[in-house]
Amino acid sequence: MPDLPLFDSGEAPNPAPTALRLAPKLSELARHGIYFGTSSWKYEGWLGQVYTAERYQTRGRFSKKKFNETCLAEYAATFPIVCGDFTFYQFPSERYWARLFASAPESLLYAFKIPEEITVKVFPTHARYGARGGRVNDNFLNHDLLKEAFLRPLWPYHRQVAVLIFEFGAFSGKSFKDVGEFSQALDPFLAALPPQYRYAVEIRNPEFLAPDYFDCLRAHQVAHAFNAWARMPELGVQIAIPAAYTAGFLVTRALLARGRGYEKAVKLFQPYDRIQEPNPAARDALRRLATRARDNQQPAFIFVNNRLEGNAPDTIAAVAGE
Repeated sequence: MPDLPLFDSGEAPNPAPTALRLAPKLSELARHGIYFGTSSWKYEGWLGQVYTAERYQTRGRFSKKKFNETCLAEYAATFPIVCGDFTFYQFPSERYWARLFASAPESLLYAFKIPEEITVKVFPTHARYGARGGRVNDNFLNHDLLKEAFLRPLWPYHRQVAVLIFEFGAFSGKSFKDVGEFSQALDPFLAALPPQYRYAVEIRNPEFLAPDYFDCLRAHQVAHAFNAWARMPELGVQIAIPAAYTAGFLVTRALLARGRGYEKAVKLFQPYDRIQEPNPAARDALRRLATRARDNQQPAFIFVNNRLEGNAPDTIAAVAGE
């Protein structure tokens, strides 16, 4: 495969809305199996950048309802893939799935987070968990519940699903004494998953980046999701681990700068209408992952969150050289 002019670091000579400049670049990358997208998409801060405000007017005024219900179609004109973070909090109904997939062209690919009902071992003592806070989750790694409540309703759209992501929050020593114990619990669960989907695992315990974990994923062709997160090693550290490449595809989620909590990033960066704090190290790691995927002719699914730098579309534009 000839080298692609993927990462020209020069400035665009004629500033234009991000969507107009970025769409051709991302389309070309997608043709070579490198898919850049964002974590979620309903951000009014992207109006005038990715979204056209006039499309969402009702009776001459901006309609938040119309925007939320229809903006995914315009998103798909720029980005080839999107990560649906909302599924972490629910098991969507068949009706919900039908409405979602009808709202954008069939060319758009999706990644979805598996509901936390499957990935949380002990419910956090947080207000939204109510009386369940602090209790052991009986549905942790329940593959029967996953298949019936999530995978079965999603099946009619499986050709548009690029990858499903199991996000595991940080486990305490009471949940798992070490990575070996976690891997022993994870192994039979991964073995029972339907093979028709791609899967990735995202962890929040730095000490789990160890042979037992990587060997478990590799045995089932499940990808380690390289993740930029407050308490995880930076992306550049993770991608330098040879054993971390556990499947025939790559997944990464660039979420937060190391050392910064989620709530702090929200307060700092809202309404996500511009980059406020460039992260050169994260950008470099994303470029290196994309280049590796291109050189090895492997699919790569790369997702960027507004809370990394302040504005995910412009972060992606910087990584892609636009």
